Amino acid sequence: MSDFDRVSRVDKFEKRRKNTKSISILLVVGAVLLIILLGFWLFGDDEDAAKDDSQEPNAQTEADEKASEAEDGENEDQFTRIEENDDKDKSSEKELETNEKQSSNKEQSGSEGNAAVETEQVEPSNDNVVKAYTADWKPIGTEQEGPHTTNYDEGSQDRKEIATAAAEVTGLDESSMVTHWVGNGGDQQRVEATISNKDNSQIYRVYLTWVDEQGWKPTKVEQLKQVIIN
Repeated sequence: MSDFDRVSRVDKFEKRRKNTKSISILLVVGAVLLIILLGFWLFGDDEDAAKDDSQEPNAQTEADEKASEAEDGENEDQFTRIEENDDKDKSSEKELETNEKQSSNKEQSGSEGNAAVETEQVEPSNDNVVKAYTADWKPIGTEQEGPHTTNYDEGSQDRKEIATAAAEVTGLDESSMVTHWVGNGGDQQRVEATISNKDNSQIYRVYLTWVDEQGWKPTKVEQLKQVIIN
């Protein structure tokens, strides 16, 4: 074998060894890259899953907070409505109590004083009058307000209050008292009322004057012999 052939074989062997080494290096590098890619893929999925898991509680927390805020707002509205209703009820109760007190005071202002007022005899106005007397009677009280115009219709508030005032200054029982006549006593704020008991054994003519916000005030009483309507 010649030296040339020996050298050629050595060169071929070196080339083959180098190629084999290069291939081995490439395989190692490829394996490392594959491992890295697999690692990214696996750990990337885990991170995404962790992010999703972390976002789900946050979303649930936000939903719970909104639901809680809505419930709090509804409860606050309901509480406000309850307070408003309580205020209205209290206001109505106070208004009712005030009206009752005012009505009671108006009634008592006349009824308590008129029964014990000292009377003074005056001259009879005609032959049908047995006796006549006056006194410093108080207005009987009224439920009427504002400008007053006398209503003579039976069952009106004026007629009821006139009957009460006349009964108190004559001593007749209002529940059984007979009203024979109620009419104008000289102007729109003065009236005359002729009344008696059931058997007409006690007959009276009562003169009354209207006092604004206080009601009918008796001014004179005449005891009559008989019922005569002028």
